[in-house]
Amino acid sequence: MAHLLFSAFFLAAQTHAVPKEYFQQTEGEVLDSLKLQVGLLANETENYPPQVKPPGTNRRIPQSIIIGVRKGGTRALLEMLDIHPNIVVAATEVHFFDWDENYVKGFDWYKNLMPFSYEHQITVEKTPGYFTSPLAAERIHEMNSSIKLLLILRDPTERVISDYTQVYYNRLENRKPVQVIEDIVIRNGALNTKYKAIQRSLYDLHMENWLKYFSLDQIHIVDGDTLIKDPLPELQKVEKFLSLPPRIMPSNFYFNQTKGFYCIRSDGRERCLHESKGRPHPVVNNTVLEQLRAYFREHNNNFYRMVNRSFNWH
Repeated sequence: MAHLLFSAFFLAAQTHAVPKEYFQQTEGEVLDSLKLQVGLLANETENYPPQVKPPGTNRRIPQSIIIGVRKGGTRALLEMLDIHPNIVVAATEVHFFDWDENYVKGFDWYKNLMPFSYEHQITVEKTPGYFTSPLAAERIHEMNSSIKLLLILRDPTERVISDYTQVYYNRLENRKPVQVIEDIVIRNGALNTKYKAIQRSLYDLHMENWLKYFSLDQIHIVDGDTLIKDPLPELQKVEKFLSLPPRIMPSNFYFNQTKGFYCIRSDGRERCLHESKGRPHPVVNNTVLEQLRAYFREHNNNFYRMVNRSFNWH
Protein backbone atom coordinates (compact mmCIF):
# COMPACT_ATOMS: atom_id res chain seq x y z
CA MET A 1 0.00 0.00 0.00
CA ALA A 2 1.33 3.37 -0.99
CA HIS A 3 1.59 5.69 2.00
CA LEU A 4 2.17 9.42 1.77
CA LEU A 5 5.41 10.68 3.24
CA PHE A 6 3.97 13.85 4.65
CA SER A 7 0.72 13.83 6.59
CA ALA A 8 -2.20 16.15 6.65
CA PHE A 9 -5.57 15.95 8.25
CA PHE A 10 -8.82 17.84 8.10
CA LEU A 11 -9.17 21.60 8.64
CA ALA A 12 -11.36 21.75 11.70
CA ALA A 13 -9.91 24.60 13.69
CA GLN A 14 -11.88 26.14 16.49
CA THR A 15 -12.78 29.80 16.30
CA HIS A 16 -9.92 32.08 17.35
CA ALA A 17 -9.08 35.72 16.64
CA VAL A 18 -6.66 36.63 13.87
CA PRO A 19 -5.24 40.04 12.96
CA LYS A 20 -7.73 42.49 11.57
CA GLU A 21 -6.55 42.58 7.97
CA TYR A 22 -7.17 40.66 4.78
CA PHE A 23 -6.46 41.28 1.14
CA GLN A 24 -7.62 43.65 -1.54
CA GLN A 25 -7.12 41.77 -4.78
CA THR A 26 -6.02 43.17 -8.08
CA GLU A 27 -6.64 41.10 -11.21
CA GLY A 28 -3.14 39.64 -11.05
CA GLU A 29 -3.46 38.90 -7.36
CA VAL A 30 -6.70 37.04 -7.98
CA LEU A 31 -4.82 34.67 -10.27
CA ASP A 32 -2.04 34.25 -7.74
CA SER A 33 -4.43 33.54 -4.90
CA LEU A 34 -6.38 31.01 -6.94
CA LYS A 35 -3.15 29.24 -7.84
CA LEU A 36 -2.21 29.19 -4.19
CA GLN A 37 -5.59 27.78 -3.32
CA VAL A 38 -5.25 24.85 -5.70
CA GLY A 39 -1.66 24.20 -4.76
CA LEU A 40 0.22 25.40 -7.84
CA LEU A 41 2.39 27.97 -6.07
CA ALA A 42 2.48 26.53 -2.56
CA ASN A 43 1.95 22.86 -1.85
CA GLU A 44 4.55 22.00 0.73
CA THR A 45 2.74 18.88 1.93
CA GLU A 46 2.82 17.22 -1.47
CA ASN A 47 6.48 16.95 -2.50
CA TYR A 48 7.27 13.27 -2.98
CA PRO A 49 10.23 11.33 -4.41
CA PRO A 50 9.81 9.24 -7.58
CA GLN A 51 8.26 5.84 -7.06
CA VAL A 52 10.05 2.56 -7.74
CA LYS A 53 7.90 0.05 -9.64
CA PRO A 54 7.21 -3.03 -7.47
CA PRO A 55 7.05 -6.32 -9.41
CA GLY A 56 3.57 -7.13 -10.66
CA THR A 57 2.27 -3.57 -10.49
CA ASN A 58 1.27 -0.99 -13.08
CA ARG A 59 0.06 2.57 -13.19
CA ARG A 60 -3.70 2.68 -13.77
CA ILE A 61 -6.36 5.27 -14.49
CA PRO A 62 -8.24 5.93 -11.20
CA GLN A 63 -11.26 3.79 -10.46
CA SER A 64 -12.42 6.45 -8.00
CA ILE A 65 -11.82 10.21 -7.78
CA ILE A 66 -12.31 12.58 -4.86
CA ILE A 67 -13.81 15.49 -6.79
CA GLY A 68 -14.01 18.02 -3.94
CA VAL A 69 -14.98 20.22 -2.34
CA ARG A 70 -12.15 22.66 -1.61
CA LYS A 71 -11.67 23.10 2.16
CA GLY A 72 -14.10 20.26 2.74
CA GLY A 73 -11.55 17.71 3.95
CA THR A 74 -10.27 16.12 0.74
CA ARG A 75 -6.73 15.71 2.06
CA ALA A 76 -7.97 14.13 5.28
CA LEU A 77 -10.20 11.73 3.34
CA LEU A 78 -7.35 10.70 1.04
CA GLU A 79 -4.96 10.16 3.95
CA MET A 80 -7.53 8.06 5.78
CA LEU A 81 -8.36 5.93 2.76
CA ASP A 82 -4.66 5.29 2.28
CA ILE A 83 -4.87 3.13 5.40
CA HIS A 84 -6.81 0.53 3.42
CA PRO A 85 -4.56 -2.14 1.85
CA ASN A 86 -6.74 -2.27 -1.28
CA ILE A 87 -6.38 1.45 -2.00
CA VAL A 88 -3.45 3.35 -3.47
CA VAL A 89 -3.55 7.12 -3.69
CA ALA A 90 -2.04 9.74 -5.97
CA ALA A 91 0.30 11.91 -3.93
CA THR A 92 -0.41 15.22 -5.66
CA GLU A 93 -3.45 17.10 -6.88
CA VAL A 94 -3.24 16.47 -10.60
CA HIS A 95 -5.75 19.06 -11.91
CA PHE A 96 -6.11 17.06 -15.10
CA PHE A 97 -9.81 17.52 -15.72
CA ASP A 98 -10.14 21.16 -14.67
CA TRP A 99 -6.99 22.71 -16.17
CA ASP A 100 -6.91 22.87 -19.96
CA GLU A 101 -3.11 23.02 -20.03
CA ASN A 102 -3.02 19.60 -18.34
CA TYR A 103 -5.99 18.02 -20.11
CA VAL A 104 -4.47 18.56 -23.55
CA LYS A 105 -1.52 16.38 -22.49
CA GLY A 106 -3.79 13.34 -22.75
CA PHE A 107 -4.77 10.31 -20.71
CA ASP A 108 -1.35 8.67 -20.93
CA TRP A 109 0.18 11.70 -19.24
CA TYR A 110 -2.53 11.49 -16.57
CA LYS A 111 -2.01 7.76 -16.01
CA ASN A 112 1.73 8.23 -15.60
CA LEU A 113 1.05 10.48 -12.59
CA MET A 114 -0.80 7.70 -10.80
CA PRO A 115 0.87 5.39 -8.25
CA PHE A 116 1.81 1.80 -9.05
CA SER A 117 -0.89 -0.65 -8.02
CA TYR A 118 -1.73 -4.34 -8.05
CA GLU A 119 -4.76 -5.72 -9.90
CA HIS A 120 -6.85 -6.00 -6.73
CA GLN A 121 -6.21 -2.40 -5.67
CA ILE A 122 -8.22 0.74 -6.40
CA THR A 123 -6.37 3.86 -7.49
CA VAL A 124 -7.76 7.08 -6.03
CA GLU A 125 -6.94 10.61 -7.11
CA LYS A 126 -8.16 13.80 -5.44
CA THR A 127 -8.42 17.30 -6.87
CA PRO A 128 -10.84 19.62 -5.00
CA GLY A 129 -11.17 21.93 -8.00
CA TYR A 130 -13.05 19.31 -10.00
CA PHE A 131 -16.39 19.82 -8.24
CA THR A 132 -16.69 23.50 -9.15
CA SER A 133 -15.19 23.15 -12.62
CA PRO A 134 -17.71 23.44 -15.48
CA LEU A 135 -15.59 21.02 -17.55
CA ALA A 136 -14.50 18.26 -15.18
CA ALA A 137 -17.72 16.22 -15.05
CA GLU A 138 -17.98 15.78 -18.81
CA ARG A 139 -14.28 15.01 -19.14
CA ILE A 140 -14.30 12.40 -16.38
CA HIS A 141 -17.40 10.83 -17.92
CA GLU A 142 -15.57 10.62 -21.24
CA MET A 143 -12.73 8.75 -19.54
CA ASN A 144 -14.94 6.35 -17.58
CA SER A 145 -18.71 6.69 -17.48
CA SER A 146 -19.03 4.11 -14.67
CA ILE A 147 -16.42 5.60 -12.33
CA LYS A 148 -17.21 6.03 -8.63
CA LEU A 149 -16.91 9.57 -7.33
CA LEU A 150 -16.31 10.78 -3.78
CA LEU A 151 -17.55 14.22 -2.77
CA ILE A 152 -16.77 15.52 0.72
CA LEU A 153 -18.76 18.53 1.88
CA ARG A 154 -19.08 20.61 5.03
CA ASP A 155 -21.28 23.44 6.22
CA PRO A 156 -21.03 26.00 3.38
CA THR A 157 -20.61 28.96 5.72
CA GLU A 158 -17.77 27.25 7.57
CA ARG A 159 -16.25 26.33 4.22
CA VAL A 160 -16.23 30.01 3.19
CA ILE A 161 -14.41 30.94 6.41
CA SER A 162 -11.88 28.14 5.88
CA ASP A 163 -11.36 29.33 2.32
CA TYR A 164 -10.71 32.86 3.56
CA THR A 165 -8.37 31.57 6.27
CA GLN A 166 -6.18 29.65 3.85
CA VAL A 167 -5.75 32.61 1.53
CA TYR A 168 -5.21 34.90 4.52
CA TYR A 169 -2.25 32.88 5.80
CA ASN A 170 -0.85 32.35 2.31
CA ARG A 171 -0.79 36.11 1.80
CA LEU A 172 0.74 36.73 5.22
CA GLU A 173 3.52 34.25 4.48
CA ASN A 174 4.17 35.96 1.15
CA ARG A 175 4.05 39.40 2.79
CA LYS A 176 1.10 40.54 0.72
CA PRO A 177 -1.60 42.92 1.97
CA VAL A 178 -4.59 41.42 3.76
CA GLN A 179 -8.05 42.60 4.74
CA VAL A 180 -10.67 41.52 7.29
CA ILE A 181 -13.17 38.92 6.15
CA GLU A 182 -16.14 41.26 6.67
CA ASP A 183 -14.72 43.67 4.08
CA ILE A 184 -14.49 40.86 1.55
CA VAL A 185 -17.85 39.23 2.23
CA ILE A 186 -19.80 42.50 2.44
CA ARG A 187 -19.60 45.14 -0.29
CA ASN A 188 -21.66 48.34 -0.19
CA GLY A 189 -23.75 46.93 2.63
CA ALA A 190 -24.74 43.77 0.73
CA LEU A 191 -23.39 40.24 0.56
CA ASN A 192 -20.66 39.96 -2.06
CA THR A 193 -22.05 36.91 -3.86
CA LYS A 194 -19.33 37.18 -6.52
CA TYR A 195 -16.69 36.32 -3.93
CA LYS A 196 -15.08 33.07 -5.11
CA ALA A 197 -15.34 31.44 -1.71
CA ILE A 198 -19.11 31.99 -1.69
CA GLN A 199 -19.46 30.71 -5.24
CA ARG A 200 -17.67 27.49 -4.29
CA SER A 201 -20.20 26.86 -1.52
CA LEU A 202 -23.23 26.84 -3.83
CA TYR A 203 -23.32 23.07 -3.83
CA ASP A 204 -26.65 22.75 -5.63
CA LEU A 205 -25.44 24.65 -8.70
CA HIS A 206 -22.32 22.55 -9.02
CA MET A 207 -24.12 19.29 -8.30
CA GLU A 208 -26.62 20.02 -11.05
CA ASN A 209 -23.80 19.85 -13.57
CA TRP A 210 -22.46 16.55 -12.22
CA LEU A 211 -25.88 14.93 -12.33
CA LYS A 212 -26.02 15.63 -16.06
CA TYR A 213 -23.28 13.04 -16.54
CA PHE A 214 -23.44 10.68 -13.55
CA SER A 215 -26.26 8.98 -11.70
CA LEU A 216 -26.65 9.76 -8.03
CA ASP A 217 -25.59 6.24 -7.05
CA GLN A 218 -22.17 6.91 -8.62
CA ILE A 219 -21.51 9.84 -6.27
CA HIS A 220 -20.95 9.14 -2.60
CA ILE A 221 -21.15 12.20 -0.35
CA VAL A 222 -18.91 12.20 2.71
CA ASP A 223 -20.01 14.43 5.56
CA GLY A 224 -16.88 16.45 6.27
CA ASP A 225 -18.24 17.87 9.50
CA THR A 226 -18.86 14.35 10.81
CA LEU A 227 -15.55 13.01 9.52
CA ILE A 228 -13.56 15.26 11.83
CA LYS A 229 -15.65 14.35 14.88
CA ASP A 230 -15.89 10.60 14.31
CA PRO A 231 -13.91 9.38 11.26
CA LEU A 232 -14.63 5.66 11.30
CA PRO A 233 -18.37 5.59 10.40
CA GLU A 234 -17.82 7.86 7.39
CA LEU A 235 -14.92 5.74 6.18
CA GLN A 236 -16.90 2.54 6.58
CA LYS A 237 -19.53 4.02 4.28
CA VAL A 238 -16.82 4.74 1.71
CA GLU A 239 -15.52 1.16 1.98
CA LYS A 240 -19.02 -0.11 1.25
CA PHE A 241 -19.48 2.33 -1.64
CA LEU A 242 -16.22 1.14 -3.22
CA SER A 243 -17.14 -2.52 -2.59
CA LEU A 244 -14.07 -3.01 -0.42
CA PRO A 245 -13.69 -5.40 2.52
CA PRO A 246 -13.77 -3.56 5.87
CA ARG A 247 -10.16 -2.96 6.84
CA ILE A 248 -10.21 0.49 8.47
CA MET A 249 -10.54 -0.02 12.21
CA PRO A 250 -11.02 2.10 15.38
CA SER A 251 -7.38 1.43 16.24
CA ASN A 252 -6.36 3.43 13.17
CA PHE A 253 -7.36 6.67 14.88
CA TYR A 254 -6.50 8.40 18.10
CA PHE A 255 -7.53 11.76 19.46
CA ASN A 256 -4.64 14.15 19.91
CA GLN A 257 -5.46 16.26 22.95
CA THR A 258 -2.83 18.86 22.12
CA LYS A 259 -3.98 19.41 18.55
CA GLY A 260 -7.66 18.88 19.33
CA PHE A 261 -8.52 16.46 16.52
CA TYR A 262 -8.05 12.85 15.40
CA CYS A 263 -4.77 11.63 13.98
CA ILE A 264 -4.00 8.48 12.00
CA ARG A 265 -2.18 5.36 13.19
CA SER A 266 -1.21 2.65 10.69
CA ASP A 267 1.71 0.28 10.06
CA GLY A 268 3.23 1.34 13.35
CA ARG A 269 3.35 5.00 12.34
CA GLU A 270 1.35 7.97 13.57
CA ARG A 271 0.40 10.83 11.28
CA CYS A 272 -1.19 14.12 12.26
CA LEU A 273 -2.22 17.40 10.76
CA HIS A 274 0.47 19.28 8.86
CA GLU A 275 1.17 22.69 10.35
CA SER A 276 -0.11 24.41 7.21
CA LYS A 277 -3.57 23.03 7.92
CA GLY A 278 -5.85 23.35 10.91
CA ARG A 279 -5.09 27.02 11.36
CA PRO A 280 -7.30 29.17 13.61
CA HIS A 281 -10.36 30.81 12.08
CA PRO A 282 -11.14 34.49 12.51
CA VAL A 283 -13.93 35.66 14.77
CA VAL A 284 -16.61 36.67 12.28
CA ASN A 285 -19.24 39.30 13.01
CA ASN A 286 -22.54 37.59 13.91
CA THR A 287 -24.50 39.75 11.47
CA VAL A 288 -22.22 38.70 8.63
CA LEU A 289 -22.49 35.06 9.67
CA GLU A 290 -26.27 35.26 9.59
CA GLN A 291 -26.20 36.91 6.16
CA LEU A 292 -24.10 34.04 4.84
CA ARG A 293 -26.33 31.41 6.41
CA ALA A 294 -29.48 33.07 5.07
CA TYR A 295 -28.01 33.22 1.58
CA PHE A 296 -27.02 29.56 1.61
CA ARG A 297 -30.27 28.31 3.14
CA GLU A 298 -32.25 28.01 -0.10
CA HIS A 299 -29.26 26.58 -1.96
CA ASN A 300 -28.78 24.01 0.80
CA ASN A 301 -32.43 22.96 0.65
CA ASN A 302 -32.16 22.58 -3.13
CA PHE A 303 -29.10 20.42 -2.64
CA TYR A 304 -30.86 18.25 -0.06
CA ARG A 305 -33.64 17.57 -2.56
CA MET A 306 -31.15 16.74 -5.29
CA VAL A 307 -29.31 14.12 -3.26
CA ASN A 308 -32.26 12.86 -1.16
CA ARG A 309 -30.34 13.59 2.00
CA SER A 310 -30.03 16.40 4.52
CA PHE A 311 -27.09 17.67 6.54
CA ASN A 312 -26.72 19.54 9.80
CA TRP A 313 -25.83 22.84 8.15
CA HIS A 314 -26.98 26.22 9.42
